[in-house]
Amino acid sequence: MNTPMNLSRETALRIALAARVLPGIGVARLLDMLQQSIPGPLTEESLQTITVTNLKTGFASADGEEDGEDISIGLPAIKEAVRILWGELAADDLPQPVVLERIPERSIRVAIASNTGENLDGHFGSCLRFLIYQVSADEKALVDVRSALEADFAEDKNGFRVDLIRDCQVLYVVSVGGPAAAKVVRADIYPMKKLEGGQAQDILAELQAVMAGSPPPWLAKHLGVAAEERVRFSRSDEVA
Repeated sequence: MNTPMNLSRETALRIALAARVLPGIGVARLLDMLQQSIPGPLTEESLQTITVTNLKTGFASADGEEDGEDISIGLPAIKEAVRILWGELAADDLPQPVVLERIPERSIRVAIASNTGENLDGHFGSCLRFLIYQVSADEKALVDVRSALEADFAEDKNGFRVDLIRDCQVLYVVSVGGPAAAKVVRADIYPMKKLEGGQAQDILAELQAVMAGSPPPWLAKHLGVAAEERVRFSRSDEVA
């Protein structure tokens, strides 16, 4: 990762995640406050010198509150941010990826925007991570979990996220904006919006049912179905 301040990956991730738990505080503002509070470079070790008082005072000064008691950011959020900056991340219920011995025939790679566990519950531009699956009509496996927090430091945040999943053919999100969706499509990734979200395994099972039946032409192409067969699928869909 190439950040403006040449932060280490771990340092950048801590700052990005800490900014997310502070209402109304972006990465840029938190970085500015940390630079003012910490002499020298920002490192994993120097972040551990930050205290609740440092953050409370820093944000209060920016808001024009001298005593720091009336800032809009609650104390629980500030405490959580400090815990994250120190590297005391709570154990997440993340699923564990597997290493495939072989790539299943006629399979595709699917990205799911996620914030918690093995769920589709993330928006493209703000999700914490992408769950990456290799999926065929009768097999599916989680092959990677990719943090998206570093996108907060990128000049082109949506472009960074697209690059994270560029090896995928399908993307499931709760929501995605028009400009971001256009970038996804240009990368030859098919975006699928499911506003209600859901468990990844259930969503993939629905996709597998489509793959086992008469997949639409765009999906049939990714599955390696011959052109003449894709035409047949398309005509069958039209009749239906």
